[in-house]
Amino acid sequence: MGCGSCSTGGCAPAGCKSNGSCLTNGCSKLDVYDWLSDMDMPSNYKPFNIVEVKFKGSRKDFFLNNDNIYLEAGELVAVETATGGYDIGHVSVTGELVRMQMQKHRVKEEDVAKKIYRKATPADVDKWKAAKELEWETMHRSRKLALDLGLSMKISDVDYQGDKTKATFYYTAEGRVDFRELIKKMAEAFRIRIEMRQIGMRQEASRLGGIGSCGRELCCSTWLTDFKTVSTSAARYQNLSLNTLKLAGQCGKLKCCLNYELDSYMDALKGIPDNVNILKTERGDARLQKTDIFKKLMWFSYPMDDTWIPLEIDRVKEIQELNKQGVFPPDLGEPKEPESKPVKMPDYENVVGQDSLTRLDERNRNKKKKNRNKNKDKRPGGQPGQGQPTATVQEKTAAVQPEVAKQNTNNQNPQGNRNRNNRRNRPNRNKNRNDRNKPNENNS
Repeated sequence: MGCGSCSTGGCAPAGCKSNGSCLTNGCSKLDVYDWLSDMDMPSNYKPFNIVEVKFKGSRKDFFLNNDNIYLEAGELVAVETATGGYDIGHVSVTGELVRMQMQKHRVKEEDVAKKIYRKATPADVDKWKAAKELEWETMHRSRKLALDLGLSMKISDVDYQGDKTKATFYYTAEGRVDFRELIKKMAEAFRIRIEMRQIGMRQEASRLGGIGSCGRELCCSTWLTDFKTVSTSAARYQNLSLNTLKLAGQCGKLKCCLNYELDSYMDALKGIPDNVNILKTERGDARLQKTDIFKKLMWFSYPMDDTWIPLEIDRVKEIQELNKQGVFPPDLGEPKEPESKPVKMPDYENVVGQDSLTRLDERNRNKKKKNRNKNKDKRPGGQPGQGQPTATVQEKTAAVQPEVAKQNTNNQNPQGNRNRNNRRNRPNRNKNRNDRNKPNENNS
């Protein structure tokens, strides 16, 4: 058995690849790869009897497997809780890797007291799914109750226990909140045991999940477990603009990824001198404008001058030592241009982005020009087209005149032909009329 409340309606232990976005967070969030599973253990090996089980919201805990139940990663198990009843969770790690996980989290074997009851039965799974379906409605009703009481708190998530007898409400608040009256009202409304747990902004983002500005799922909801403090100095060391809108994540705090490359920047900054805001020369005081940490270049400019002069670190240190001795060099020296490596041109033509937006207009213009040239060839006095025999204007005029004369005569009197034809047909009409008026000889 795998995730029970994702869109696929249940899947294999490998998970539905939703990366922690389903309600149970039991698919692939914070999974651990068991690289010891295919190794043969010694014949006298005694399996480690502690199993790591994960629950909703990246919550993990260790449980004793006293009955030596054969468990695999991803299976649903019923485990003991600290407040009574049982809970349902997914097995995340078994075997010797659990011992390493306990060392990482500094948990001693004698401190593990809770145990695994059994593998989850179909009845346990149905009850667990029914409890999970109530979480969304319960959270909105509890928010309304807190709003009616005027409490300055935000209930961000609700986690039902597997046996549907207890619910844990996670909330965020700036200070301490007196929620005793709220617990009474919620106990009357939901008829369950209530536990309130305050969490920080980062933990809230971890439980809810989402997409970051990088286009990927949040680190805290997929793999990040420990939240270290992030200060604005991390942005200063990396020469980032101190814009709160760009540096803050969905939790409203500074992004955790600011710490990822900080060590590389700190190592690169070791050779760069500090407090070199001004270098004094006879030409004037040059102020530091920018520092390229990895290229080891520092850019200075003179007052009332827009030109930036790049200097190597050694030259900056040299001028700094001269200034300490009271010596002012004539100027900063020859500017050090950044080295440009020769670019090898590819053996194919890169046509990406070379398409013109006005190419259709140019085609239309060419078509109009061609049509205009064709029309000129057809006109009486037009210029001849290419590849056609030339003719003088007099020859063309002489050839066209008879046809024009015919057309003019027909156009001048279009009724003439009609009247002429009518006159030809009149004698026949009169003849027929006379024959009709003659008396019939046979009848007489």
